[in-house]
Amino acid sequence: MTATARWQEWAGFALGLWLAVSPWLVGYADNAPATANAAFVGLTLALASHFEASFDDVAGEWLNFAAGLWLLGAPFVLGFMGPTAAAANCLTVGACVTALAASALQLDKEIGKLFG
Repeated sequence: MTATARWQEWAGFALGLWLAVSPWLVGYADNAPATANAAFVGLTLALASHFEASFDDVAGEWLNFAAGLWLLGAPFVLGFMGPTAAAANCLTVGACVTALAASALQLDKEIGKLFG
């Protein structure tokens, strides 16, 4: 991974922290599946992004990519499409994390061949 991917890693870190605390800040903490998903995946994203930025590990980007895809499907799988704030937050963060991870992976010379 190159130094140019660092901003994606720190953006992923910030998105992970946001996701982890968003149930209480946005007001959907009473929805247990949405809150558990946000807290667990958010902390996982933040930790993966932190270690990825610190150790330059491409495996962290793949974890972020997978987590982003999970976030895009989680409202449907866990059944919290009804509370619009929870679903909208999860889908938005998922789309951003997926795009950031794909962007960072594309910068890697070997992996970039897969994306274009």
